[in-house]
Amino acid sequence: MIAYQLSIFAENKPGRLAKVTRILKKGKINIRAMTISTSDAFGVINALVENPESARALLEKEGLTVSLKEVIAVVIEDKPGGLDGLIQLLFEQGINIENAYGFVLESRKKAVFVVDVDQLDQTQKILKNAGFETLDTKALSAIEPFHYMNY
Repeated sequence: MIAYQLSIFAENKPGRLAKVTRILKKGKINIRAMTISTSDAFGVINALVENPESARALLEKEGLTVSLKEVIAVVIEDKPGGLDGLIQLLFEQGINIENAYGFVLESRKKAVFVVDVDQLDQTQKILKNAGFETLDTKALSAIEPFHYMNY
């Protein structure tokens, strides 16, 4: 299954992220995950959102430079070594991870690791054959994280 990640290119200065979140709020686009990477004067905001095509159109209409990229959201066990199993499998198969980030769904049970890889189709086959579950944009939008509170 394929998910879609927005990559928004922006100057590294106050207010750029605020502009992005304001536009998405006005468009009633829910953000499911986000990362920010900067390099000197510019940065990239990567986001998983509900309705990525609409989000891209809204952001572009406001003058932002945006791309939509296919990524793979892999469900892994939230335990020591859960991520390593996925990473070692991809390494052994010669898959290069170009960008990645993750988040916990249910503490000590499930997490999602989002990978942008150099061989998308081959990676999907490898993951399927190894029994990994992947999520598409619709499934990511429907996630209801487990809320663990033990105070």
